[in-house]
Amino acid sequence: MSIQWTFIAGYVYFEVAVIILMILPLFSPRKWHAFFRSRLCSVFKEKAIYFYVLLGVLGLFLIDAIKEMRKYSSHESAHLASEMKNHVKLFRAQRNFYLTGFAIFLSFVIRRLISMLIIQHELELKADEIIKKAEDTVKMAKTTVLANTFQNSEDIEIRNKLDLAEKLVQEQKLRINELEQEASMWRVKYEEVKCNLNAKGDD
Repeated sequence: MSIQWTFIAGYVYFEVAVIILMILPLFSPRKWHAFFRSRLCSVFKEKAIYFYVLLGVLGLFLIDAIKEMRKYSSHESAHLASEMKNHVKLFRAQRNFYLTGFAIFLSFVIRRLISMLIIQHELELKADEIIKKAEDTVKMAKTTVLANTFQNSEDIEIRNKLDLAEKLVQEQKLRINELEQEASMWRVKYEEVKCNLNAKGDD
């Protein structure tokens, strides 16, 4: 295997290792988010042009591998040794095609995984914020319900006291009426006694 294809094979192995590391639950989305926002990743983002250059080079190697596959798949030879060489070259072209294709495909897979991890972290933050707001709303609702219940109990107690006061007032009015009637009766009796005494004095 030549140097360039060895490099591409190593790049594919590196991509596979990165994908496995991202898929395994070794680090939380929060840690991945902190890593993606770190200074090291910011340096890679600034040098993103090299990533697209690498994809362009891989695309050229892919096109070259496709040409080689077409060349040796259509080439036929009457000699066995020549045909064996063609098969070997066709196998190498197919191997190079698969290596380059996987390298390009896994590059987009890694980019998508990074976006998904960042989105997952942001969704977790929003979910925590929504849960916190919901808990605060529930606490506020409980406080309001308790306050209304307490206020209603106070209103009932005041209403009972007012009813009791009105009942006492009615009883006092009835008592006053009875006393007035009794006083009137005693006044009448007093007038009768006074008249009787005056009549006896005249006699």
